[in-house]
Amino acid sequence: MYDTIIIGAGMSGLSAGCRLAHYEKKVCILEKHSLVGGLNSFYRQRGRNHDVGLHAVTNYADKGVKRGPLNRLLRQLRLTWEELALVPQLGSKIQFPGVTLKFTNNFSFFEEQVAHFFPKEVDGLRKLVSKLVDYNQLGEVSEDVSAREVVSSCIKDPKLVEMIFCPLMFYGSARQQDMDFNQFSIMFRSIFLEGFARPWEGVRILLRTLLDRFRKAGGELRLRAGVKRLLMDTSRNVCGVVLEDGTELRAKTVLSSVGQRETLRLCEDSLEDKSIMDKCQPGELGFVETISVLDRQPKNFGHDDTIVFFNDSENFDYRKPDDFCDLRSGVICSPNNFAYREPLKEGIIRITTLANYERWNGLSPEDYARKKEEWYGKIMETASKVIPDFRSFMVDSDMFTPKTIYRFTGHENGAIYGAPVKNYSGLMPFKNLFVCGTDQGMVGIIGAIISGITVVNRYLLSNNS
Repeated sequence: MYDTIIIGAGMSGLSAGCRLAHYEKKVCILEKHSLVGGLNSFYRQRGRNHDVGLHAVTNYADKGVKRGPLNRLLRQLRLTWEELALVPQLGSKIQFPGVTLKFTNNFSFFEEQVAHFFPKEVDGLRKLVSKLVDYNQLGEVSEDVSAREVVSSCIKDPKLVEMIFCPLMFYGSARQQDMDFNQFSIMFRSIFLEGFARPWEGVRILLRTLLDRFRKAGGELRLRAGVKRLLMDTSRNVCGVVLEDGTELRAKTVLSSVGQRETLRLCEDSLEDKSIMDKCQPGELGFVETISVLDRQPKNFGHDDTIVFFNDSENFDYRKPDDFCDLRSGVICSPNNFAYREPLKEGIIRITTLANYERWNGLSPEDYARKKEEWYGKIMETASKVIPDFRSFMVDSDMFTPKTIYRFTGHENGAIYGAPVKNYSGLMPFKNLFVCGTDQGMVGIIGAIISGITVVNRYLLSNNS
């Protein structure tokens, strides 16, 4: 009998397990794949390690800063700042026709950029910042509050509005064309007020740190242990899980990090109110990402931006495309362009665009491979118009689609950011079942870790948090 079973060994599941194990709870994390990490993992191909998910860690804070999610993470998981080995970005930008706004981890620099290109909007930007929901107030503002309405009430220039939404949506919005103001506040703080960083070793060091801490505290991890369904007792309380191989495991509580709708499917037969499945609609937004390995550092061919968010028109159209991909906008990230003491061994360019899950999922294996090659070429052509053309320097490449995301996460429609309506409370229809992670409302690596900590503190460690 476990105190808690955690479904999914992503960032939120691992952090929740660490927090529980610190207080000597008997906890087991179940992961259906052979690697931990979930949306933020890595894989090895042709002798190279490739990150999945991680472009940059948001919510960065310098050593000694006492406020913000990163400081809370370190304190709650008993980690040192040095253990995460984060180094800040060199500088990123939002590129629209006729205007490019640069930003760093210093918000005053972004203010200066806005003052230069949109001199009438500086006061509006400051007014917007004053309205942001703080992290400890998430869920207190109704999810029906449109972020676009709030932003447009502060900032009158529609182009600046679109430029602000572009990076926030690409890095955290499960909704098409808009965000609820809670999510907007999370993303604005994490990107503009706090900023980007990355470990030299990429996501592996973060996973290794969490996993080592979990195991040293006595936690148990089972890989290749997918959950088939949840067990119920005679009082209709969750009392454990049945694995895909038929094994039954018992627990006092179950915490799921695999998504709210995905968790409900594990206990759908026990739901008294079946309409809850209809109310919990899956996300529609999927992405394609290409990975290009180069024989030189990006700065050596004139590219020194950390991340470029680009859009080719005045309006930013953030929705599921009709075609396989939408090349009108995207994200170009170079993991090389952080303030490392020593450079990465090879140059890397990662490009993300919106994609259509149904299109990719409906292909035969042969057509799927052919379409990947076709769209990889189209994405490279698009990128060559935004940053210096790097195609002649490529030595290796790979690409994943929404179909890949579905395969490794189980998220319906391959939706990276999960359901459009978040469950900030973490509560489920059964009193001893909870959710954490993307569908609980916190996104990004730091957000996912904080989500696991928050739900554990609120419901499973009420006397110790």
